[in-house]
Amino acid sequence: VVFIVLWELVVQVGGVQSYLLPAPTAILAALVQNAPAILSAAQVTALAVVLSVIFGALAGILAAFIVALFEGVAQVMLGLVAVLSCAPIVALAPIFNAWFGSTNLTSKVAVAGIMVFFPVMVNTTRGLLAVDPLHRELMQSLSGSRVQLMIWFRVPGAVPSLFDGLRIGATLSVIGVIVSEYFGGTTNALGVYIANTAALSKFADTWAGVVVASLLGLAIYGAVTLLERIVAPWRFAARS
Repeated sequence: VVFIVLWELVVQVGGVQSYLLPAPTAILAALVQNAPAILSAAQVTALAVVLSVIFGALAGILAAFIVALFEGVAQVMLGLVAVLSCAPIVALAPIFNAWFGSTNLTSKVAVAGIMVFFPVMVNTTRGLLAVDPLHRELMQSLSGSRVQLMIWFRVPGAVPSLFDGLRIGATLSVIGVIVSEYFGGTTNALGVYIANTAALSKFADTWAGVVVASLLGLAIYGAVTLLERIVAPWRFAARS
């Protein structure tokens, strides 16, 4: 609240031009005035975000299970994935637009899904590999197989790591979808709305779109945290 009040005072008293930084009151007015258009665009973007999180997370979990079954090469694979994750994934947006069509939701989901895949895969793999030596010796003494070790010890131990990666990926998914929409998308999409209003110098409207995009990111982050409370309640009990 203090930050927003200071923002308003700096803009009003300092005479800052709206194209440099609109006042919060101007942004709020633009948000109220254009609420139907912004919310309609946000629904399209939100659908792409949710789909990218689902598909990216499923692919990351599957890859993590495969890598964790081969402990000898797991660290090498993680190193390769870490190198690949350093690539600017959003740069693939024009390529995917050419493959699937610029107005097709698939191109946005593909870019954001890859951004979700990397943190989920890396964190889940590390969680699956972090087996207590005592648990490993117990399973060996009981002639337990690698699959049984995976089910009874690795999976429960990896759940917190999975959600650590999922929280990161969920936030990145919003960025991936919005940036992908900058390169082309349906006219009724949040990224297109932000780009078009900026091109028309309607910067209060642009900031209103940015605010809604930020709220979308907070919402998806909160949804992942809520899901973690349901799936892994013991983690929050331990913190308490």
